[in-house]
Amino acid sequence: MRYARISADSHIDMPWMPNDLFTLNASAALKDRMPYVADGPDGPYWTCKNGMSFGLVCGVGPGGAKYVPGQNYRVEKMHAAGLYDDAKAGKRRVIDPHLRVKDQDLDGVDAEVLFGILGAATRLNDHEAAKEMFCIYNDWLVDFCKPYPGRLLGLACLPYGDIKAAIEETYRVAKRGGIAGLELSCSWDMEPMYDPVWEPLWQAVNEVNLPLNFHTFPSTPPAVREKAQGLTKRAALFTGVSAFQMNLINILAAIIGAAVLERYPNLRIVFGESGIGWIPYALDRMDFEWEDRFRDIGLTMKPSDYWKRQCKATFQFDKIGTWDKSIEVLGDETIMWASDYPHTDGIWPESGKYIEEQFGHLPKDMIHKITCENAGRLYGLIN
Repeated sequence: MRYARISADSHIDMPWMPNDLFTLNASAALKDRMPYVADGPDGPYWTCKNGMSFGLVCGVGPGGAKYVPGQNYRVEKMHAAGLYDDAKAGKRRVIDPHLRVKDQDLDGVDAEVLFGILGAATRLNDHEAAKEMFCIYNDWLVDFCKPYPGRLLGLACLPYGDIKAAIEETYRVAKRGGIAGLELSCSWDMEPMYDPVWEPLWQAVNEVNLPLNFHTFPSTPPAVREKAQGLTKRAALFTGVSAFQMNLINILAAIIGAAVLERYPNLRIVFGESGIGWIPYALDRMDFEWEDRFRDIGLTMKPSDYWKRQCKATFQFDKIGTWDKSIEVLGDETIMWASDYPHTDGIWPESGKYIEEQFGHLPKDMIHKITCENAGRLYGLIN
């Protein structure tokens, strides 16, 4: 297949999953601790034993929010394309592979990398149950992608808060096959990734030779954000969506500063939906500090050299990151465009419009690298 446009960050979220997926496939011992669908005042919604909500069934964005007409331009575009009305009629285009590729055809996208339900683990707040939930999801994901192996590229979700379980799942999904990479949760209550406790996982990921993907994450727990009311709640949301991408500096600096990429030169790291405009500053800052006072941490190159050798980041719309100087600092082989379908930050079904706005000043071969070739090579679609 010839590829012209690849989304390096698209999504399948808990609100869109089949209602009985987890309760139907869980072991008898864990069945009552799985996420399930219940009736609520705004319609069916996902919940679990602890009463936490995962959002409305087929709701807006990763949190399954209620659709509010006129509140969000990009949501209006998805609504106008029939995404939510079809869902009400029983056509879940997000999780029907045949309908999903038609949605991508509508957007000029030839393939997409699928991030999964990692955020659900925090709300479930049950490590044992989350481990089983991810196994069920990962097996479902392989079957979901199977009809279109060159177009739907699933990332297996690794268990949250349990490094041993994450290692076990790494080997299990790699042996089974049918996935394009691994997705590791990021959260505010995890061990920092400069901690040696992560070393066995780096070894496992290096051994299976699959790209390790981190996705942006909120800076505060859901319970903190949900306490806000009225305009304060909107301010909390504004703060989160304005800053959440830059949280990944904690992961980027940790894996470089702990010499993870020095020890494992073939390890490939992706920062999904991270945006790219902030990364040149972060690299410059790390280079300065390393040269000034951290030459003893085991690096044989500047931090920015590890970035260029082993890391990539995705974005959907980033005017700062697509400046010529920003791309020069980052390296045009390290950045990958994405549509973020079907999230509220996404640009589906207007990807062509946003690509033209951002890249019109760049050479055509560079545009092709960023919007297609880099992701295609990383995930094995292009030699």
